Amino acid sequence: MKMQNINLIVRPYQEQDEEQVIKLWHCCCLVVPWNDPKRDIWLKLLFQPELFLVGLIDSQVVATIMAGYEGHRGWLNYLAVEPNHQRQGIGRYMVEEAIAKLKDLNCLKINLQIRTSNTAVIEFYKRLGFKMDDVVSMGKRL
Repeated sequence: MKMQNINLIVRPYQEQDEEQVIKLWHCCCLVVPWNDPKRDIWLKLLFQPELFLVGLIDSQVVATIMAGYEGHRGWLNYLAVEPNHQRQGIGRYMVEEAIAKLKDLNCLKINLQIRTSNTAVIEFYKRLGFKMDDVVSMGKRL
C-alpha cells in the first residue's frame, strides 16, 4: 500500500517479529502490568494466528493489530502505530485490513474496548465509524 510516499506491507505476524512488536507495544503504552505481551502473542498464535497482522516499512514493524472472531462478535486488540508514523493513515489501514479479514469470516459486528481516559483513541475509532454501545463492559481475571 502506498500512502504519503510510504510503502507499507501488511502481513500476518511471524516469529521473528516478536521483539519489534513488543517494543512497539511498549512505545505505544499498550503493555500493562497484568498483560504479558509474550504470553498474549503466544495465545494468539494458538487461535486464529492469521488475524494477527503487522505493518512493515523497510522490514521494520511500524504497526500491529490483533483481531479475533468467536462466531458471534469480532474483536480488535493491540492496534499500534509507531509514533513517528502516526497520522499518516496507517492505523486506519490496519483496521480496514482486520475488518476485511473478519468480514471474510462472516462477522457482522466488531467490538473493542478502550480505556475511558484514552480520548484520542476513542476519537480515532469514532472517525472510522465506530459508535459507543449502550453496554457495560465487565471482566474477571482468572
